[in-house]
Amino acid sequence: MRRAGRTTALLVVLGAVLAVLGAGPAQAAGYRYWSFWEGSGSGWTYATQGPSLVRPDDGAVQGFRFSVSEDSQDSAKPRRAPKFTKICADTPAKDGTKRIALVIDPGTAADAPAGETPPAPRTACARVGPDASAAEALASVAKPLRYSSDAMLCAIAGYPGSGCGEQVSGDGSGSGSGNGNGTPGASASVSASPAGSAASSASGGSGGGPSAGVLVGVGAVLLLGIAAVVQARRRRG
Repeated sequence: MRRAGRTTALLVVLGAVLAVLGAGPAQAAGYRYWSFWEGSGSGWTYATQGPSLVRPDDGAVQGFRFSVSEDSQDSAKPRRAPKFTKICADTPAKDGTKRIALVIDPGTAADAPAGETPPAPRTACARVGPDASAAEALASVAKPLRYSSDAMLCAIAGYPGSGCGEQVSGDGSGSGSGNGNGTPGASASVSASPAGSAASSASGGSGGGPSAGVLVGVGAVLLLGIAAVVQARRRRG
């Protein structure tokens, strides 16, 4: 009987600990913004510099994707393949210029701000000067563009109509603002260019382990369980 009682008490403690750990931290907030990508034969790579700093060569493919993401690791890629030969098939080479293939993906309805509907993804071939940046190539084919006071790219071809890098909570509501495409909500010094660099700091948090509050709760549950076992032994003793 004593052994059965001890086993029952230990199982109760273990179940309580697992319940506390299972609660885990709340869902991390994301940011709604235009991310900037560089294309190649192997697919898309999140850009390490903003489009105003990137000066691609003739034949390059640049991508822009509007979505809600926590950081660069989970940011959605453009849904069109980076195929320069297909996008610029009707734009022959010309001396004194270069051609930049652009993929502009406004994202899905789930990523759209309240009351807005994303337009269909599109591609364009920009013919620009030899020293033009990716931002200048985008401006030549997708006006109007909208930027924030921190030089963050807020809208391409007028989409979205409002907002700029706002934080989106787990329930889909938005709040706050951002300071760079890759780092919404972070310091503007991270990227002063339109549609800035990597978004590794967007989450503003640490890894997925238990928080300090969860660990304190686990400790309290363990202490209560141990006290219950000791008391049960005394009663049977």
